[in-house]
Amino acid sequence: MIESWVIDDGGPPSLSREVVSPDLRARVDDGRLETWLLSSRGRLLAFVTNGERAMVMLLDGEGDPGEHAVDPGGVGESDGFVLANGQDDEYPDQDTVPLAEGLRIVECIVGTGTWPADARWVVDR
Repeated sequence: MIESWVIDDGGPPSLSREVVSPDLRARVDDGRLETWLLSSRGRLLAFVTNGERAMVMLLDGEGDPGEHAVDPGGVGESDGFVLANGQDDEYPDQDTVPLAEGLRIVECIVGTGTWPADARWVVDR
């Protein structure tokens, strides 16, 4: 069975690799900086951005610590990662990636079910 993805708040019925980035960019433009995608296999993909950097996490399901994209060369911290509940988070730049890289990672996971071969991530389990 091919894994399909949907935005977990009533977004489009099914996302493809080709439309996920424009959909995420539109949400960011509307001020929705946190997006959760749900797969047909029960996996969760989180995308949280401050407009410049993105936190990308892939979880096997509810309660799984998962894994997240990293930028080993990131220096400092960035704030402005505003969650849907209003919480404003700050993350070390090593635990986030530039926005374009975050979108590329999400596209690959939605299209193939796995991280891009050249992406860096850490397992939090």
